Amino acid sequence: MQPTSRQPGPSTRLVHAGERATEYDGAVVLPVFRSAMYDESVSVDDQVVYIRYHNTPNHRAVAAKLAALEGCEDAVVLGSGMAAISSAVLSVVRSGDHVLAQHTLYGGTHALFTQDLPALGVEVEFVESDDPRDWNALRRDTTRLAYVEAISNPLLHVTDLEGIAEWARGAGLVSMIDATMTTPIGLQPTRMGFDLVVHSATKFLNGHSDIVAGAVLGSRELCRGVLHKAQHLGGSLDPDACAQLMRGMKTLALRWERQCATALDLARWLHEHPRVERVLYPGLASHPSHRRAEQWLNGFGALFAFDVGDAATARSLQDGLEYFTAAPSFGGVESLITRPAHTSHALLGTVARAERGIGDGLLRVAVGVEDVEDLRGDLQRALETL
Repeated sequence: MQPTSRQPGPSTRLVHAGERATEYDGAVVLPVFRSAMYDESVSVDDQVVYIRYHNTPNHRAVAAKLAALEGCEDAVVLGSGMAAISSAVLSVVRSGDHVLAQHTLYGGTHALFTQDLPALGVEVEFVESDDPRDWNALRRDTTRLAYVEAISNPLLHVTDLEGIAEWARGAGLVSMIDATMTTPIGLQPTRMGFDLVVHSATKFLNGHSDIVAGAVLGSRELCRGVLHKAQHLGGSLDPDACAQLMRGMKTLALRWERQCATALDLARWLHEHPRVERVLYPGLASHPSHRRAEQWLNGFGALFAFDVGDAATARSLQDGLEYFTAAPSFGGVESLITRPAHTSHALLGTVARAERGIGDGLLRVAVGVEDVEDLRGDLQRALETL
């Protein structure tokens, strides 16, 4: 069969990119290579093949699929999202450097930036503004990294991604973005100008809530630096988990389309419900980030938040749900619901949460692939009992 000249679409890349299965006696699915080490005569990029080096056949296959999906040169897969973030950040900065970061970050990243980096002599400054001019006003001669998230948690804010990427490039900084909540289907940040993209592959990329993994995507040169740092930190991904991630990614485009459509449907319905004080979802015209999301995202995402007023009411609603499990994660096939004030943002304290608009009655929903009618009915029954 003659190869087509057409650039394959994202679903085709998800199924076929990185696949080398038929090299192994015609197997349709890439085997799992459980060997921890390999014959020294076999090398990849002048390195002996070894699990901690992230270069076994399973690691390389997943990395190739990710790079093809993002449309970038290379990728590194690691043992968790935090392994990806810490390896990527530490590959860029050293003692004496300065980092500028978006002020609303995932809790693990925030802890890395406020506890571990300062202990290593790296100063991190958080920027409240979306305006690249305000970022530039805080830049120093020692600034090396600009760090943002594609969509903030739990208020679903989309910052000026294009503007910050362009500013960082002009300022000679490395720009890094956590794009876990948008996936490479919803957004390809390297095409916007970002240098490195990090993902918690635990979430949408795997999609089944049964492994923990991370990934870093970008240029070959920068990924080589990430790989070097990751080898020292030791956050390698088990080959079995590589295989599960490889399998989960094949249905990402299907899951993403379904989950985004369901999230939009539920957000619109809740927006009109009398027991709901507000709904936060970039797909709603009422959301402050709607125009940016409409411009940049392919799908508004599978997460939204809504406020029912106070902690007691929020707990009561959670207790009345059948199909939404109370758990602080997202990206799987099952729908989840969590109270950020009690979970992801509990350590911020009441005053700091209130300043950010994270009230005790705020609930964050991560939509799965269940039938939208069942999820809507479940929420309706729970709201009626309040």
